[in-house]
Amino acid sequence: MHKPHSSDSVRLYDGDGERILASESMPDRVSLLPGAGGKLVPNARLRVLWGQDMLRDLLDGRYRTVICAVNDDDNSHGIVAQLCELVQTSQWSARTVTSYAQMFTQSVSVHAAHDREPYVLKFDLDSLLILGILRPRGRDHFTLDDLSRGFVTCAKMLKDRRERLPVASVSFLNARVNRLRGPDGREPSFEAVLQTMYHAGFRGDVYPSPMMWRHANVGVFPSYPFPEGVGRMREGSS
Repeated sequence: MHKPHSSDSVRLYDGDGERILASESMPDRVSLLPGAGGKLVPNARLRVLWGQDMLRDLLDGRYRTVICAVNDDDNSHGIVAQLCELVQTSQWSARTVTSYAQMFTQSVSVHAAHDREPYVLKFDLDSLLILGILRPRGRDHFTLDDLSRGFVTCAKMLKDRRERLPVASVSFLNARVNRLRGPDGREPSFEAVLQTMYHAGFRGDVYPSPMMWRHANVGVFPSYPFPEGVGRMREGSS
């Protein structure tokens, strides 16, 4: 009769790998906690891809659609420009993306001036569809309300469109140009962003920004909603 293996008997690497890759010596790392433990929940979850390279995954064809931000001023920075440049079948560039956003914004100002922004622009790169949430005109940032309305539209554009799935989204945090700001002028928490996306109906994957990989002192979860115990601990922490 075989004895059950203890956790000490499980090795992650060959040779001296575990000694060489001791987490304390790595500046970019997170403390990943188990999620719901295999429990089935009635509504689909958001998966959080900690430590994964979003651009590489998109270029490898792991997704058919990506959600990110665009603006009508300058899109030469960020993932839109990189995808337009690196996807071989793309006929878009950062310049034409910006030109199209400008043309769309001007048209809206004439024909639908009272519509609530932001809008979602589609950029078909043949092998990949970009859904670009357009930054509101005259502002240098997004708000959580902008994000909510943008993701409501994205969720509608993805509903019953299996050819547009699977889908991933940037976190909209630590952006260089299309910044996200809360009511206090600071960036909201990642939890607030996930909650906004989830309540808007989005059910895809979310990629944290690389700067968020430097939170080894705080436990992170691989999916949202977080386990119920988090809320109970928070309520009892005061």
